[in-house]
Amino acid sequence: MSDLSNQRCLPCEAGVRPIEKAEALTKMSQVEGWELNEPGTEISRTFKFKNFYETMAFVNALAWIAHTEDHHPDLEVGYGSCHVRYSTHAIKGLSANDFICAAKINLLLPN
Repeated sequence: MSDLSNQRCLPCEAGVRPIEKAEALTKMSQVEGWELNEPGTEISRTFKFKNFYETMAFVNALAWIAHTEDHHPDLEVGYGSCHVRYSTHAIKGLSANDFICAAKINLLLPN
């Protein structure tokens, strides 16, 4: 098993099959702290911070990862938290890109 955080996202277009829920459950062990929704079409995680400045610093670092990988999450940002959701919109489900980006985001903060 290769480290997801060392992989790069690949273009994903309509017509590509999304990852099946069983495979998604296997990949979840590689993205600590993330949750898989019931239908297996989205992963998400809420990150907590002491203040708005730290939250926005995290969001800016996350935005750089999203831009570099050309794969973008849905975000809900508050004073001391950021809820991150990944699903590959073009295929209406999960792709390897979602897990790659989640692994890279996990590297932004100490365990």
